Amino acid sequence: MIVPNKMFLTKGVGIDKNRLSSFELALRSAGIERFNLVYVSSILPPLCKVVPKSEGVLELMDGQIVFCVMARNETNEPNRLISAAIGVAVPKSRKRYGYLSEHHAFGQTADFAGDYAEDLAATMLASTLGFPFDPGQAWDERKKVYHASGTIFRTSNICQSVEGNKDGLWTTVLAAAVFIT
Repeated sequence: MIVPNKMFLTKGVGIDKNRLSSFELALRSAGIERFNLVYVSSILPPLCKVVPKSEGVLELMDGQIVFCVMARNETNEPNRLISAAIGVAVPKSRKRYGYLSEHHAFGQTADFAGDYAEDLAATMLASTLGFPFDPGQAWDERKKVYHASGTIFRTSNICQSVEGNKDGLWTTVLAAAVFIT
């Protein structure tokens, strides 16, 4: 059974004339280029501890198969705003699972895209916990309600946003939640 016990968040940006090289440079910027990444869905395992990236990468080996939740976006349109974000929602009871969400968008600032991803993760967790919520209510208001309920301990996000290269080179952004088993 493979159940991660630690996770770290990271983000990066890459620019190159080749689309694939741009992605590689974004992985390097995020510090995860040396791993064989396997994308998984959006569950934060029970008791999984969120650690700093600087600590997490030290526990992984070059070439290791590593599971992650990744948001990625790319463009070769000059000055086009792109973003990629991961939202995190951790339940108060650490024996329960939480949620991660990935969001990738055009024309959204890092703050907007990050809040959107955080809202997605919190809403998924709230619905799983049976917590009533109004999806039409603004995220800032729902965030207060979620935290006051005592069922959601913490929400957060990580986001990378950048404008496409002015000369039309491929620009890639990514955000990732990287698991350690």
